[in-house]
Formats: sequence, structure tokens, C-alpha cells
Amino acid sequence: MASIHRTTMTPTKLELLNDWLPKQSWYVGDGQAPELLRAGGFRLDDPEGAVGIEFMVVVDTAAREPVAYLVPMGYRGAALEGIPGEALIGTSEHGVLGTRWIYDGVQDPVVMAQLRALLRGEAIPQHQSESDTPDPTVTVHGTGPGDGLDVRVNRVLRAADAAQGSAGHLVAGWTWPNGTTARGVVAAVVPR
Repeated sequence: MASIHRTTMTPTKLELLNDWLPKQSWYVGDGQAPELLRAGGFRLDDPEGAVGIEFMVVVDTAAREPVAYLVPMGYRGAALEGIPGEALIGTSEHGVLGTRWIYDGVQDPVVMAQLRALLRGEAIPQHQSESDTPDPTVTVHGTGPGDGLDVRVNRVLRAADAAQGSAGHLVAGWTWPNGTTARGVVAAVVPR
């Protein structure tokens, strides 16, 4: 199980995402700088213990209506070879672990392997900020990816009925800036 360290990160995850998020093709902001708030998320454990895996929900409050984004991230102790440069969200100095290379989890093979394992019922979602604590609010519906199937991560989140769809999907929650909560599909099994 991954340990959550109570320490500093410089720059912070939100500072890195403020720069990275508006450059993404799926960003729906209106051209002004985002104002991000942490709104939810969960973690998965890397069986090898080498990669930190976090699925962070952030809400951009700069937009006319707040927009929730899911940003899967892989935290590594060294640069990841063989993936596009734009996959790097940035580097940060962790108060305990030193320099961390933070990657877009959709392009990190360990992050995506664990997401597939979760959808197959082979991994347990963990609380975002507590060590060794399962998060029962993150739920899998249907069956996970098999032959000819893959996983799509929903980057822009919408509140939705958790029971929708017959294919496998993953549901998690977040909190809007006004304090109301929402749940929606964060990942789904899709044909390749």
C-alpha cells in the first residue's frame, strides 16, 4: 500500500495543473487562466510500489459555470522514457521523496494498467489523502475490459446517474465550490 506523506511539494500539483491544463485539447475554458480547486479524487496502488497513482478532480472556477476535470497522474522518481513530451505535467520537489516527475496518467502505462485492473475488480480504490484506506465511494459497475475492449477516461466530468450504461464503468464523486456534491462516470470500457 502506498504511503501518503504529510509534506510539501514545490511547485504544488495545482500550480503545475494551472499551467498544463489550458494547453490540453479537451480543456473547455474560455481563454482566461484557470482558477483550480481540488474537488475530489482517489488513488490506486502500484503493485511494484514505484509509481504514485492519483486520480484528481479539480474544478475550474474561472469559467462562467464551474467545470470539473479528472486528471489522472503518475508520480515517478525518474523521467519516463518512450512517451510524448506533452505527457509530462511537470516536476516538483517533494519534501520526503525528492524530485518527482508528474505525468498525465492517461499516457502512463502503470496508471492505465491499474485503472484496467480496477475495472476488472483486481484493484481497490484508495482514499486520496489517507494511507492504507480504501475508498468505498469509488464504485465499478458492469464488467472490466477484456479482449477487443479498452478504457476511456472522461476528462470533463458531468454529474450523471451512476447506473447508466451496460458496459463497465467507474463512478466517483467530487464537490462543487458551493459545497454541493456530485457523482459521475470517470472512466468507461469502450471498444478498441
